[in-house]
Amino acid sequence: MRLVEASNLDGIDSYRLVERAVPTPGPGEILVRVVTCSVGYVDALVALGRYQVKPPLPHTPGAEVAGVIAAVGEGVTSLRPGQRVMAQVRGGFAEQVVAPEAAATPIPDLMSFEQAAVLRINYLTALHGLADRGRLAPGERLLVMGAAGGVGMAAVQIGALMGAKVIACASTAAKRDFAVLHGASVALDADSTEVGHRAWRDRLKTLCDGGGPDVVFDPVCGPLFEAAFRSAAWNGRHLVVGFVGGPIPALPVNLTLMKGAGLIGVDVRQFQLFEPAQASAHVGTLLEWVAEGRLTPPVGRAFAFEDHRAALEFAMEGRGLGKTVLNVASQEC
Repeated sequence: MRLVEASNLDGIDSYRLVERAVPTPGPGEILVRVVTCSVGYVDALVALGRYQVKPPLPHTPGAEVAGVIAAVGEGVTSLRPGQRVMAQVRGGFAEQVVAPEAAATPIPDLMSFEQAAVLRINYLTALHGLADRGRLAPGERLLVMGAAGGVGMAAVQIGALMGAKVIACASTAAKRDFAVLHGASVALDADSTEVGHRAWRDRLKTLCDGGGPDVVFDPVCGPLFEAAFRSAAWNGRHLVVGFVGGPIPALPVNLTLMKGAGLIGVDVRQFQLFEPAQASAHVGTLLEWVAEGRLTPPVGRAFAFEDHRAALEFAMEGRGLGKTVLNVASQEC
């Protein structure tokens, strides 16, 4: 079988398609014939060795796939060969990959392989962040930074499903229109050039009917990080989801006291590790929404398997609308 591999993390050009033996699923594992693998900003960071945890070498990118079960290992009882599944994996840029049974879920009939590949990590992050960490309530105001990206779009859609007024913040008109099309109530620019960000905060205040956001979902944590926190309503919750915006910002801690607000971390990896039952329940909720037609994840730009380097570069640039995908095999797989 073919997979994408690099023996070093010096650059995207290090990645090549190579031939490797088909892996064998062990006890409690399944073998997935990959149709689609999602490609996010974090995948690109890891591929370049710029993430806080460097992967072992050789490295194959990709953490989330959708495909068809080719074989199951000993003890697997909930899944069977031939089923369409989505799964969290290590090394998803491959024609076949092994996944733990617990990390795989059948795909609803209404869902394409591409939609399934972008659902689990981003939408679980958004639901965990908004429901568990942010305690978002119906009628509250939710500000989503980086709203057109993979996890930002997930927060827009789930926030709308939870009954919030969603304010989508994005850097271009096309991204803002995309967010409104998929559930945001209103959109806001991401202009951080003004002195003190006062004008941006005034525009946000207007969109919040003279108040401020009750919850900020922030996978960017960029130049507008402090301005967004300062704009929060009383008892506001600012959710730190990621650092796409560049250098990690600092916040004067007295602001949490003055605003009566909380700065709260959202880490889906540890959530799944320490609260597996709740994480599984959330995945079930997401799939119920999909099956009911209430949630339809938009798919970003699709790349062919041979264009894996271009897919990583595109995801790294942050120009896409929705999460990028790599189509490894035919949809009829």
